[in-house]
Amino acid sequence: MIIPAIEVSHLRKVFGRLTVLNGITFPVAEREVVVLIGPSGCGKSTLLRCVNRLEEPTSGSIRIRGEEITAPQCDLNRLRQRIGMVFQRFNLFPHLTALENVALGPRVSLGLPVEEARARAREMLAQVALAAKADVYPAHLSGGQMQRVAIARALAMRPEMMLFDEPTSALDPELVGEVLAVMRDLARAGMTMLVATHEMAFAREAARRVLFLDGGQVVEEGEPAQIFSAPRHERTREFLRRVLER
Repeated sequence: MIIPAIEVSHLRKVFGRLTVLNGITFPVAEREVVVLIGPSGCGKSTLLRCVNRLEEPTSGSIRIRGEEITAPQCDLNRLRQRIGMVFQRFNLFPHLTALENVALGPRVSLGLPVEEARARAREMLAQVALAAKADVYPAHLSGGQMQRVAIARALAMRPEMMLFDEPTSALDPELVGEVLAVMRDLARAGMTMLVATHEMAFAREAARRVLFLDGGQVVEEGEPAQIFSAPRHERTREFLRRVLER
């Protein structure tokens, strides 16, 4: 039996009277890229935050390589070392250089010696094409560069998989491409990825599977060619018609 990298089962998340996720079920295989699309407010970000327990699910279960992470005894610190996450906002420390931002997690959370953490940070900055910006502070980086530093920071923890929560939504349009290029490289290298995005071209090109969410539910899922060329559900067709006409 092949165990999925991520397995979400009957996941519900309720805030007061508002049901944000209503019975979400899907797996993510090892080395698979699954892209979540859908209108704002459909539950994409909440779903990702549940997967690494930044939000507590109301009910249902989430397994990471077979381990039930919604169990009370789950070690959250160990879990978050296994799952890298990149947010809409970069959340870099403004008083630290790019190198120091990336080295901080390995040094503090993993206990690496300072020089080893810095060496790993340089390696990760080179991977996102920012080796020359190692000693630059965030205030002197573009939005695209800051987001690439944020990706390098997540990769420096040597995660087993990566979650991306609309990583280009806060960027000027001309800076989006450089971040998506890094994500495409990760996908080609075999990183397991769960991505929420409004970038339909990325979803079409990089995803192995696309899930269309609306109203806290998976309305439709399939391979990109099917979702974008022949969606079965009218709500999917309506959404794609609107976003692709922009």
